[in-house]
Amino acid sequence: MINKLSFKIGLLFFVFILIIETFLFFILYTNLANDRIDEVMNSLLARGNTHRDVLEDHFDQPTLEHVGIMESASEFIVIITDKKGEIIISSDPVEDDMMNVVEHTNNDEIPTEGKIVEDRWNEGKYIATDSPITINGEHKGHVFMFANTNYVKRTVDQLGNQFMLASLITIALTIVTIFILSRFIAHPLIKMKEATEQLSKGKHNVELHTERKDELGELANSITRLSRDLEDLKMARNEFLASVSHELRTPLTYIKGYADIINRPDTSTEEIIEYVKIIREETEQLTVLIKNLFQLAKIDQNNFQISREHVSLCDLIENIVERIRPALTEKKIMLYVNCTGEVMAFIDPERFHQVFTNILDNAQKHSFKGSEISIDVKQTAKQIIIITTDEGEGIPEQDLPYIFERLYRVEKSRSRLSGGSGLGLSITKEIVESHGGSIEVQSQLGKGTSVIIKLTRGGNDE
Repeated sequence: MINKLSFKIGLLFFVFILIIETFLFFILYTNLANDRIDEVMNSLLARGNTHRDVLEDHFDQPTLEHVGIMESASEFIVIITDKKGEIIISSDPVEDDMMNVVEHTNNDEIPTEGKIVEDRWNEGKYIATDSPITINGEHKGHVFMFANTNYVKRTVDQLGNQFMLASLITIALTIVTIFILSRFIAHPLIKMKEATEQLSKGKHNVELHTERKDELGELANSITRLSRDLEDLKMARNEFLASVSHELRTPLTYIKGYADIINRPDTSTEEIIEYVKIIREETEQLTVLIKNLFQLAKIDQNNFQISREHVSLCDLIENIVERIRPALTEKKIMLYVNCTGEVMAFIDPERFHQVFTNILDNAQKHSFKGSEISIDVKQTAKQIIIITTDEGEGIPEQDLPYIFERLYRVEKSRSRLSGGSGLGLSITKEIVESHGGSIEVQSQLGKGTSVIIKLTRGGNDE
């Protein structure tokens, strides 16, 4: 329970809200309590002023006795003194606390509208007011009103009880509200947690509510996309492993089969020579395949080293063309290179040697006899563009989006003589993109194919 997200969120909200509510309630209680105390004291002063007004009109013994009798039946005490401070009449027995107030009151400091002369309700026994009696401009005496501080304390305690009840109700409502809200917030997170647990178990069909437009909705969308990507990755991995198994099994089957034939006692010398040649070719093909797989593994692990240097692109292409020219001559294919001027590129020459070799090898394999292949190198202020065009078989339109995928071949029969291993273009794309460039293929079935490489100049080639 304690480790649940909803509990932690609710507890966090509750602590912060409780601190805020306590602060606000304290301020409100203090203000209201002070207002109540002021109200009691002002009421006591007003009561004394009323008696004073009556006495100013009739300052005689019957009126004095009437005021005393009236207050003796109330919660308050009245003491009336003459101008010298001598007590004329009191409604209740005079206590020492009352006498201290009467004796220590400076008559000269009391205004005509009266004054609160004792307001320490939380320390003394009484609070007191003084209302001076003035008749025809002559000072005649004072009306002292006393109220027991228990009266004030009862008023404050009553207010405190009301606040306590309101606080308990507020805290209860806060707990209920926070519980509902925390569950509302934590519920989608719990669903996402369960979804990620399903992903870790290999169950990639995760469905989450992605209609929300807030951060939780974005997270749900991300997890849903991740589940689909993992499903696609799983399928791609299975296909890749199946393809690799097929690619490895084929040359190994040839090697084992022809090795068995060579070991037969009735195999002629000519057959042995022919079969050894086939075994060597299959071994070389297997070596190239494994080398390509290792390169792709390094790329995936970010261990693919790029050693850049300033290279003359025209010289690099001419060097590669000279190496593959015998294969082109055999098929009577003409190769034209249009690279004029000094085109300098900041690249890894060994990696781009592999790039151009793969592209030209594909071009010559799929070109018709007597056709042409052209390489055009252009440069602008921002880019270097290399376009390799052949007049070969072309690529079906439905296959174009997938030709850079690993082990994908247009030839569904997986002909190793014409189709290769299906890794060359994948590696080519990775190499070009690792240099900050891009590669695309445009093709028409039966008319030929163009491979366009674009390298960014400026920051990269400097």
